[in-house]
Amino acid sequence: MLSHKKSLNILKKTNALLEGHFVLSSGLHSSKYIQCAKLLSFPDLAGKICKSLAKKIKKNYKKIDLILAPAMGGVIIGYEIGKLLKKETIFCERVNGKFTLRRGFNIKKGARVLIVEDVITTGKSSLECVKLIKKSKAKLIGFATIIDRSTKQSLKIKKVIISHLKIEVPTYKENKLPPELKSIQITTPGSRFIK
Repeated sequence: MLSHKKSLNILKKTNALLEGHFVLSSGLHSSKYIQCAKLLSFPDLAGKICKSLAKKIKKNYKKIDLILAPAMGGVIIGYEIGKLLKKETIFCERVNGKFTLRRGFNIKKGARVLIVEDVITTGKSSLECVKLIKKSKAKLIGFATIIDRSTKQSLKIKKVIISHLKIEVPTYKENKLPPELKSIQITTPGSRFIK
């Protein structure tokens, strides 16, 4: 498995780890942003990270029937992990702001489902995926992500998250910004706010 240091070097080399003042999709503010799309634009480097995550998943979950990834960020990661683990992989996408299964995808009743994401901060997207699993009368076995940047305060998921990398980056509500963050112009990265 890749070391923490090598993994951070890959994120920096691919410009997947950015510094500044960011508003995350959760609405929280942060001094760092992880844009896994930049990592994924280098398939060879991303492949090393995905292989490392797949090994951790295999070690922790013996029986997986299906991998579910939230679009947009989780689609490629889900595909790569599914390929490495030889598991069927589907994704859900937002329709009118709510995750749904489209394109003929479905979750079979009783299926053991692993949710795979690129980055987890609050777990909001993952928990929206859980609703689809429950609606299908399937079983959530857990969560996996390339980067877990959650904190005890921000995380809404109560299960263990299997991650390739845990990065501690504080997040702040708009009314509780530290002075150093207030002085930097805000950037709203990611795809959720694109019209």
